[in-house]
Amino acid sequence: MDARIASLYRHPVKGFTPERLASVTLEREACFPCDRLYAVEDGPSGFDPAAPDHVSKMKFTVLAKIPAVARVRTAYDEATGVLSAKADGHPDFAGDLRGADGRADFEAWLTAFLGEEARGPLRVLEGPGAHRFMDSKSGFVSIVNLASVRDLSQRLGRDLDPLRFRANLYVEGWPAWAENGWTGRTLTIGGATAQVLKPIVRCAATHVDPETGERDADLVKALFDHYGHMFCGIYLTVTAAGAVGEGDGVALT
Repeated sequence: MDARIASLYRHPVKGFTPERLASVTLEREACFPCDRLYAVEDGPSGFDPAAPDHVSKMKFTVLAKIPAVARVRTAYDEATGVLSAKADGHPDFAGDLRGADGRADFEAWLTAFLGEEARGPLRVLEGPGAHRFMDSKSGFVSIVNLASVRDLSQRLGRDLDPLRFRANLYVEGWPAWAENGWTGRTLTIGGATAQVLKPIVRCAATHVDPETGERDADLVKALFDHYGHMFCGIYLTVTAAGAVGEGDGVALT
């Protein structure tokens, strides 16, 4: 199969704006670079930075829980740690999330924006060391097959923005849904190699339009009704490091 990377995205703050990249270097057994570095706790989550472990996404300000989060447009400067945030009707925000003051300022800004939609109190958490706030305990890099998204769109009679699925890599050139049968197989992705862990079971986050912040489609039900599963995309573990960029080939071995 002649497939290629159509686009790459990171999500520096869990639940917030995807940021498109031209290229990255994937490291062995590591998460996608600068992905889910931070999460905003919506009430006590039980996360212990001294012993970091997986915490359910529903403990955080994520689209599955608070669709309005999609109306916040964020950008993260990796070099300075500064997060910028904008939302209609609210003053712009900029603050260094690496420091307590910057985190407290973003907590206050987001509390004012979300109002009663957040349970609170809101608290910005930073992943210690290599820990990242992933949905999966073991799936560190995610890929979505654009043909699968188009096939689902055709079944529903409407265009679906692939960014609903919040993947790291979007691939063009695979047959729709072929990826669901690749668990345990090896992918060469640009200069890196990865093993397919499993298909991604989708949740209510995909119901939210990433532009409007409105729940406008029940894609979990649609997946089950049309295909008998709730998958879209696959999780990977990187087994050999390498550079990966837009237009690079992706080969199943």
